[in-house]
Amino acid sequence: MVRITFVGSGDAFAAGGRFNPCFHVKTDPGAVLIDCGATSLVALRKQGIDPSSIATIFISHLHGDHYGGLPALLLEAKLVGKRTRPLAIAGPAGLRARLAAAIEALYPRYSKVDWGFDLQLVELQPRAEMQVAGIGVTAFEVEHFSGAPSLALRLVFGDKILAYSGDTQWTETLVEVARGADLFICECYMFEKELRGHMTYRRIMENADRLEAKRLMLTHMSGDMLAHQDDIDRARAVPAEDGMVVEL
Repeated sequence: MVRITFVGSGDAFAAGGRFNPCFHVKTDPGAVLIDCGATSLVALRKQGIDPSSIATIFISHLHGDHYGGLPALLLEAKLVGKRTRPLAIAGPAGLRARLAAAIEALYPRYSKVDWGFDLQLVELQPRAEMQVAGIGVTAFEVEHFSGAPSLALRLVFGDKILAYSGDTQWTETLVEVARGADLFICECYMFEKELRGHMTYRRIMENADRLEAKRLMLTHMSGDMLAHQDDIDRARAVPAEDGMVVEL
């Protein structure tokens, strides 16, 4: 069984009072986070999820609302949780340097500390089928500026496939990312107004049948998109909410 909790389903600016993107995936081998925005430690606590239970973290891109929670999560592991089990963090090229810089900016000297556990940092190569802590992952570069490659992710959990767009404007790459997935989580920032680097509901609906995913869920919604929730065709796409649980 694969059980997904939308720990955070919001955008960078807490539209609707929602937490930054963070999805908790519970599987038999261990717990996984997909993205870890700046509010994620608070959001995990609110959902009653022990940060020490997380074995692997996948980061789609290096914006604060997607990886900015890692410094606090790591310090909590060392100072509060007294973590000893390994932790793997996988993300785009530049992850190692950007994470060290973020830790140093927020908690000086901790970027070079001995964490007390094995911390594995993996930089994902686009279109390479990789294994991270026993989880199959393929990353695809998408259209969103973050100072490093921004990635969509396709994760394999046993016989289930979970696909995630990350942040991106429409790109044909998403057809490949979503094809055959048991669940495709897609950024849906605006209802119909086009913004560079972000997706609209209108564009998703124009291409929904081409995505060929078994289920489609929308996340990372701005205030504009939240104001149009009554206009969503819920037979084709389900809007995520903080705390929502989905089983595959």
